[in-house]
Amino acid sequence: MQNLSISDLHILLIEPSDTQAKIIKGLLTSADVHGVDIVKNVTQAKHEIQKHNVDVVVSAMYLADGSGLDILQFLKNEEATSNIPFMLVSSETSFAKLDKFKQSGVAAILPKPFQPIHLQRGLNASLQLLNTEELDLSLFDIKSVRVLLVDDSRLARNHIKRVLMNMGIELITEAENGAHALTFLKDQEFDLVVTDYNMPEMDGRELSEFIRFNPETTHIPIIMVTSESTSSTHMTNIQQTGVNALCDKPFESDEVRGLLARLLDR
Repeated sequence: MQNLSISDLHILLIEPSDTQAKIIKGLLTSADVHGVDIVKNVTQAKHEIQKHNVDVVVSAMYLADGSGLDILQFLKNEEATSNIPFMLVSSETSFAKLDKFKQSGVAAILPKPFQPIHLQRGLNASLQLLNTEELDLSLFDIKSVRVLLVDDSRLARNHIKRVLMNMGIELITEAENGAHALTFLKDQEFDLVVTDYNMPEMDGRELSEFIRFNPETTHIPIIMVTSESTSSTHMTNIQQTGVNALCDKPFESDEVRGLLARLLDR
């Protein structure tokens, strides 16, 4: 079991503004982070990441030679760096632009300017991705829990799978959309379904309705993961289709741990 603390972290900060970099580094120091390296662009960031001495990457969205998304996708597409948590710092509010980060496995999105509480939450989310702590259930051996994970984004699936595996879940079957998930549901038994909402061919709502109206699967708890606001009227209506819980992207360990305890130990 790995158990890093905030003070153990070595953070790479990518920020083109000297003033912003100074402010963010100061906030990191106040949060008990002492290992902070600062670079200004994508090229420099990739060079530092390839040295293999980075625990967490914190980046602005817009950089002179690319964007934070270029760095995030670089991290997640390389096996040696795919487990490095990435936090975005941005004043951007566009759903479409932020959604690209959420679908690529961002650990946290911090508003700019952010408050210490935002930073603390982001650091905690990153630590939970780095550390492993097996979930103790009274009705299940966590290692025997069978999960069907449904998401059309490979990077998003990898992120969610990592959160689940850090809790001790080992039996995870992956599907690219609802239609693909049905092929597994017809032949295998599952204890939990974790599904994205927006997917081609068959979305999360249609999949959830199939599970609830099929006598052989109606008992399976469903967690729906979405990059839309879970408090919106639209998503509240989705929950009425039989979804047991809605969960925001980024998929955060603390929230998921509580959901699993409630859904599997009942």
